[in-house]
This record gives sequence, C-alpha cells and structure tokens, in this order.
Amino acid sequence: MTKPFRPLELVARVKAQLRRYKRYNQSPVPEVQDHSLLVHGGLVMNVKTHECQLDEKPLVLTPTEFSILKILCERKGEVVSSEELFHGVWKDEYYNKSNNTITVHIRHLREKMKDSVEHPKYIKTIWGVGYKIEN
Repeated sequence: MTKPFRPLELVARVKAQLRRYKRYNQSPVPEVQDHSLLVHGGLVMNVKTHECQLDEKPLVLTPTEFSILKILCERKGEVVSSEELFHGVWKDEYYNKSNNTITVHIRHLREKMKDSVEHPKYIKTIWGVGYKIEN
C-alpha cells in the first residue's frame, strides 16, 4: 500500500486478506459416515455410548476391554500386535512385560464373550504376531 492511504482502505484490505486466509485454510467438508457402530457377527459396539451387545444381550466391559475390542473391530481382518494394542489403549511406551497385560485383558474379554482359545468365534490369536478378528 502506498502512502498516503485512508484508514477505511486499510481496514478493507485487512478484512479481504483475512477472508482469503480463512477460505484457503478451510478443510473440505468431510463425507458424513457413521462410525459410531461397529458390528461383527453377533457383536455390536456403540462407540459413542460405550455400550456393547453380544447376541442381543448386554456385554459389560471395562473401559480397557472396550478399547481393545474397539481397536480389533476397527481393524477387522488385520493382525494387530500386542504393541499396537498397548500403544492404542494406554498411549505409553511398550515393554516386553507389557505383553502380559494385553494377554490378560484378551483372556478376560474371551471369558466375558464365552469365546474359546481353541476354536475362537471372535478373537483369534496369531502366535508370535498378535490378535485379529476375522472378517
């Protein structure tokens, strides 16, 4: 801007720059997808209300169990390592002894879901790699 200038012109130019800045930095409108329900067979998880049902019966889970099951359902068909589960739930550094923590929570989940280790219907162990929920 060259001098002399009018104060109203300065205000108009600043407003125009701010308008361009906002338009440039605005993210595109995302497609609306409802990820609040995760469904797998008879298992239904409502992420928004933190409720879970198994074969249309309420399944009472601790927040940690819910988080582990949510991660597995979100990555259905993929093998999720104990390290990924640990980091996803606790957002903390993974140590070799942390593997036992995940193992215990998976065992509790299986007990509550009446899922066997030998013939799993929901949570399958991939030995030496991690856990997965089949498609």
